[in-house]
Amino acid sequence: MDTSGRLVGAVKPLKAARPVAPLGPDRPLDPYLPTSGNRGYRVSRYELDLNYKVTANRLEARATVIATATDVRNKFALDLTSTMRVAKVTVNGRRPQKYVHRDDKLTITPAATIPTGAVLTFTVHYSGSPAPRNTMWGDVGWEELGEGSLVASQPNGAPTWFPCDDHPGSKATYRISITTDAPFLAVANGTLLKKTTKSSRTTWVYEQPEPMSTYLATVQIGHYEFRKVASSPVPQYAVHPPRLRANFDRDFGRQKQMLEVFTRLFGPYPFAHYTALVTADDLEIPLEAQGLSVFGANFCDGTRSEERLVAHELAHQWFGNSLTLRRWRDIWLHEGFACYAEWLWSENSGGPTAHHLAEQAYSGLVGKPRDIVVGDPGPVDMFDDRIYKRGALTVHALRSRLGDDSFFTLLRTWTAEHRHDNVTTEQFTDLAARFSDTSLRSLWDEWLTVPELPPMPAPPLGTDRPSITEG
Repeated sequence: MDTSGRLVGAVKPLKAARPVAPLGPDRPLDPYLPTSGNRGYRVSRYELDLNYKVTANRLEARATVIATATDVRNKFALDLTSTMRVAKVTVNGRRPQKYVHRDDKLTITPAATIPTGAVLTFTVHYSGSPAPRNTMWGDVGWEELGEGSLVASQPNGAPTWFPCDDHPGSKATYRISITTDAPFLAVANGTLLKKTTKSSRTTWVYEQPEPMSTYLATVQIGHYEFRKVASSPVPQYAVHPPRLRANFDRDFGRQKQMLEVFTRLFGPYPFAHYTALVTADDLEIPLEAQGLSVFGANFCDGTRSEERLVAHELAHQWFGNSLTLRRWRDIWLHEGFACYAEWLWSENSGGPTAHHLAEQAYSGLVGKPRDIVVGDPGPVDMFDDRIYKRGALTVHALRSRLGDDSFFTLLRTWTAEHRHDNVTTEQFTDLAARFSDTSLRSLWDEWLTVPELPPMPAPPLGTDRPSITEG
């Protein structure tokens, strides 16, 4: 996505000081979010049973977290915000010796020692009125809409609605069951396995078999129409208020061709299907989740003026959802590549070339402050637009250096070798070195490690790429 999921009109928070990570056995997993994530175990699966009353904004839930112990310790912690009230906890079916829910951490002391390598099954019963957490990036997490709700969790909003190991390096499979008022449609990650209605309540059960980071898990609830809009390269679905059907068909009308172009350039689409969802409310920016993207009604006006954002969110299925950063400092691996995908779509659909759009982006950066290091921007600035544009220019500079044939082979190799995994900048630069006859060190140094803006990259040389026809 472009940043966090705030509603239009939200106040931008003041910049905060960069957090300092303490040392020790329980040191933070990531200094950008020092209180998120936990040590001592590795989650393999979440099973979430959610019972949500829309009008009252009331959630009653049970979460089963299946993990493997990675060391011997007397306490384990899960991330869960204080808006939720914990009623009961078990560990491997037994009540723990003790549990404490404080400062957005649920700390559990098992009744018996858990040896390294043993299975850990935490079951947590909890309830409350879910609300987004206020962060330096705005409000993130579970948020009420006019009629329904949405989840926008990047980067640390997942604990607003389920207990978890909230770090992008902790990927797991999911089963998400949502019971809600019958008039509403509930959408979550993965494939719908079952839908049952009893009295005035409907239960929707989704299975997400590919590993997923916590911030990419989502639930979207609203008065929506659900329909299939394409069958290839993978099934594609539309979810939107019925009144926006004609607008959707115009604004997202070339998404099928877009997916075909990206499949050719980036490699096979990494999930079973793709869904574009439009809420009835306006949103500041679109939101990414694994297997689906969420757009506000303001991005669906029938003019096709926001098609670049449709491309951006679709590209995140490769760069961000399948290949997910291991540490937040490498956010350019998500946003730089998704921004560059916007330019590639334009180039391959009869619009301006990627180089022309790169020149425009470069011109826009010339007059802006040069105080951000793309490869380590700091938590406050990791969603700054300069990371998007300079990250995309870094990708463009690499394409210019390698030429089209080597560059696109590199992208397809990158997405294939790290499919459904976590990645770092070092892994990408090491892989890129295999596709170049000369050292790329100066390129990485100029674009990723210093705040000064390097010279504009030269136009790429290579094979011409065919454009699609207007559909």
